[in-house]
Amino acid sequence: MMEVEETGETRTSWSVAPGETHFDHAGKKRKQDPAPEPVIRIIEDEEEEEEGEMMSDHMKDSEEPSNKRVKPVAKSNSLTGVITPMKTPALKRIGQSISRSISFRTEARPLPPAPLRSRTKASSFPRRRNSQCWSDTVESHDLTAKEIKRQEVIYELTQGERQLIDDLSLVKKVYYEPMLKLDIMTESELGQIFGTLDSLIPLHQDLLSRLERLRGSEKTVGEVGPTLINWFPCLEAYVTYCCNQVGAKALLDQKKHEKRVEHFLRLCQESSFSRKLDLWNFLDLPRSRLVKYPLLLKEIQKCTPPDHPDEDSLPDALELIQSIVAEVNKKTGEAECQFYRRGLTYLEDSQRLPEIQQSRFLYCHGELKNNKGQRLHVFLFELALVLTRPNEDRDGGQVFQVYRQPLPNASIYLEEIPDGEAGGGGTFRGAFTGGNDKVKNCFRVSSRGRSKAHPYSLQANDSFSKQQWITCLRQAIVQSRDRTAQTSQSQLSPHPDPALYHIAELSLSSDTEMADHTSR
Repeated sequence: MMEVEETGETRTSWSVAPGETHFDHAGKKRKQDPAPEPVIRIIEDEEEEEEGEMMSDHMKDSEEPSNKRVKPVAKSNSLTGVITPMKTPALKRIGQSISRSISFRTEARPLPPAPLRSRTKASSFPRRRNSQCWSDTVESHDLTAKEIKRQEVIYELTQGERQLIDDLSLVKKVYYEPMLKLDIMTESELGQIFGTLDSLIPLHQDLLSRLERLRGSEKTVGEVGPTLINWFPCLEAYVTYCCNQVGAKALLDQKKHEKRVEHFLRLCQESSFSRKLDLWNFLDLPRSRLVKYPLLLKEIQKCTPPDHPDEDSLPDALELIQSIVAEVNKKTGEAECQFYRRGLTYLEDSQRLPEIQQSRFLYCHGELKNNKGQRLHVFLFELALVLTRPNEDRDGGQVFQVYRQPLPNASIYLEEIPDGEAGGGGTFRGAFTGGNDKVKNCFRVSSRGRSKAHPYSLQANDSFSKQQWITCLRQAIVQSRDRTAQTSQSQLSPHPDPALYHIAELSLSSDTEMADHTSR
């Protein structure tokens, strides 16, 4: 098994950014890449050939000697003389880009390090979303400010559906189908990564058509509540899709280590249609859309006057969508818990605590350092805290080797270590600070009444992450102790507290995501 890297700065498994793979703009690393696959130019070739035909006659004329004197603008007798000095450099750049593109295709060289070139033909997939508001679609109206706000939110709901449909269709067309056709991944692997995404497109097309039918001749929407109440039950299909995402993300991360996969995904991300998003950003769009429905409904409800027909139906619609989101979160949390439980490997049988197997969801998980400077992946399950060291199995998949003795949440003693304290001696200070005197973002967990469980001093990546760990640990400890007290009187409840369902998703991914979860 591969040993965990024990030096360098703390790296957390939950900090996956949109641009996950970085390349030097100077092009040093790109020159070492193997010859690209034919798919690399599938999307680009047609446009480049058109550009080549349009610009080839101009290239020869536009390349002026560097020492040629240019006539002052004031003395020029023709309009061409005025604009040519400004246009020539642009033509040169386009010509150079086309020349590089042609040589790239014919000589099978790596993609040149130059930034994406401008095109005379507009891309089918713009980098930026259209920020048009409802007010921009109507010439005049006699609505109050509150009614205008209501129409704006309903229009945002409609446009959001349209954009999601476009993105999901794009994913199928430019990711799934080319990778299947060119055998970059097997059909089975693609099926696991993309899951039931294809089946979600018709659902949102249905809602979009319903919302568009609600718009009157003046482009205003009257009653929207009954339509949403009738459509929201379709979102139960998200249970299957979201539950599959945990394994899908793990497999996608594993496949990115293969050169053909990494090269294809990188080129897609650099293309104009991606808006600089990677494949996982697109695959996670449905989940992001799901949790936005309650927020949009609350905004519509705020802008709905008391005598409006929607006054009675919107609360019912909001209650319905909140219950669906809670159910999806609950099932996703259970699937996530099972996935990571299966990925645990044990060195000793004593590490197999029954609390681990009895846990049905995760409070949070992420990377922390111990007092020796080793990077650990820590899981806070419903009933146990498990410290692990990530490794790979024979197939290249990620597994987590249990490190030391797991701690039952009911017996955990949590101690926050203030910044600046040595906390655990010289080794602790040296490992966490690189020889400096100050220790930051640390806390300690220990177990009461267990001789084999030593105290663990752990360091988070930053103060925000530390606070989130402490918050989750306190919740887990209180909840576990309450359960332990209840078992003395009755059998353990078969279902966790519904109020904690939302915690099942927590993976300490980012400040934005944590704020998202805590606000639900």
